[in-house]
Amino acid sequence: MKKALLLSLSTLLLATSCVDSLDDYNVDPKNPATVPGVALFAGAERSLAREITSTNVNQNPFRLYVQYWGQTTYYDESDYDIKTRQIDRNFWDTMYLGGGTTDINIEPGVLGNLKAAKDLIPNNKFATAKEIANQQACVEILAVYTWTTLVNTYGNVPYSEALDFNKPQPKYDDAKTIYADLFKRLDAAIGTLDPAAPGMGDADIIYKGDVNKWIKFGNSLKLRMALTLADVTDFTANGKNPQQLATEAAAASLITSKEEQAQVVFVASPPNTNPLWEDLVQSGRYDFVGASTFVDTMNAFNDPRTGAYFKPKPDTAGAPITYAGGVYGEGNNYSSFSAPGKKLEDPTLPGILLSYSEVEFLLAEVAARYATGGTVESHYEAAITASIQQWGGSPAAATAYLAQPTVAYATAVGATYKEKIGLQKWIALYDQPVTAWTEWRRLDTPHLDPPGEDFALSGIPLRLTYPTPEKNLNGVNNAAASAAIGGDNVASKIFWDKF
Repeated sequence: MKKALLLSLSTLLLATSCVDSLDDYNVDPKNPATVPGVALFAGAERSLAREITSTNVNQNPFRLYVQYWGQTTYYDESDYDIKTRQIDRNFWDTMYLGGGTTDINIEPGVLGNLKAAKDLIPNNKFATAKEIANQQACVEILAVYTWTTLVNTYGNVPYSEALDFNKPQPKYDDAKTIYADLFKRLDAAIGTLDPAAPGMGDADIIYKGDVNKWIKFGNSLKLRMALTLADVTDFTANGKNPQQLATEAAAASLITSKEEQAQVVFVASPPNTNPLWEDLVQSGRYDFVGASTFVDTMNAFNDPRTGAYFKPKPDTAGAPITYAGGVYGEGNNYSSFSAPGKKLEDPTLPGILLSYSEVEFLLAEVAARYATGGTVESHYEAAITASIQQWGGSPAAATAYLAQPTVAYATAVGATYKEKIGLQKWIALYDQPVTAWTEWRRLDTPHLDPPGEDFALSGIPLRLTYPTPEKNLNGVNNAAASAAIGGDNVASKIFWDKF
């Protein structure tokens, strides 16, 4: 593990030092460590955004799990084969220390580089104390985001003893306990940020050093975390239950526009392109088509985003444009169905960590659950409008979409707020597959069926299994963690998944 981190650090120092943008990853060989902490932070931002945006079947199967896409020639991942390509290991390793399998697309480790950044930032003799404090707070917010992603994916994970070279066999911490500590860390980081002092500067590839936007990201992340735990009745952090945490966050300064959402804007030339372009275009492969589950839903709603999400069915040349999805969990003929849309083939498409649309959906849920913070309808409509405009739709298109009885909140499809909000949120989170999978598990909407009757599993994975190397190299702790969550299988629910 130590070797993996050292390799990761040296790679990132060559790839991410002192950047103005993803175009400018250069290091002065005579002075390679002027701002190494900031360089490593930028590398962590890049790796995290690439990992959660990717559709590489070795790393990120979640567009398949929520049935946005189906597959063509090879469809093992749609049938939930996690182990053949070591998906569980690759996702885990990218979040921790990097390494993974021999796949060349595995990213440098996010948490390992954030830890190194935090250790190195105070060494910058040219930064003021307040600037260093702001930079450390930004590191903390991104670390909290990454830790919640790990917990939401696996359950109990190494936390308190993780990333410590002196503890090569770290214990697994209880997922609920980790969440409680993450709220404390996040509150402390938000409270530390001072907009009057500099932040990360241009090296920050999410917000270009804008401290106010980091505050909004932190509060919006807190809102997401609180609602993730909304159905957990025995949880407290800082003496507050999920309702109190959610209403507190909802009243704070949040992301209020597309321009403020947390995202990495990729560039047109490798190696800093959007990984979707790499898998859909650069690879020369034709592995994915829209899943009928999703495409049929969009067709039924006359959704104005359909043409951005997907290409027309190939055989409609000269005829009315139609969109058709393939059968999920089976091999589909690429030329017979709608492939992922042109917008997803843009190498500069941003990789989104937390979108404005998502924040508005969260606020709609706060209003529905707790009767505070405005009306459900206003936030629901703002969320959908933001999503439509993000994908190139006009305000008029959003208004027309919302006017449909099946979409307008009062008469929308669904019997409960979870069903109404959850269905439209599923559509809007199309390019946030990791978040979409979490929200599908949490809101239990929409109803999704696993592949055909002969399929071995009874349902869609509710977590990823632990990587095989963990069983081999950290067996005692891994076995204890597996027992604590009800078994290391994809049917074991994360502690917040109550229904």
